[in-house]
Amino acid sequence: MTEQPHSPYRLCFRSLFNSGRGYAFPCDPMGRVDLDALSERARNNYFFAKAMVGREMAVPSVEPTVH
Repeated sequence: MTEQPHSPYRLCFRSLFNSGRGYAFPCDPMGRVDLDALSERARNNYFFAKAMVGREMAVPSVEPTVH
């Protein structure tokens, strides 16, 4: 999974078809992502993952960041 700036939580979009593949973005405990803190590439990945929920990605989940 690709990930950006440090946060105690991450919003994870997992692939429906490829185990271990997906996207992860730093978020708050409610799953809100600070889009301004993301790079342009990460922002584009976030919008792609969000648009693909139900097609290629599972519904995202909020998970604690593992160190």
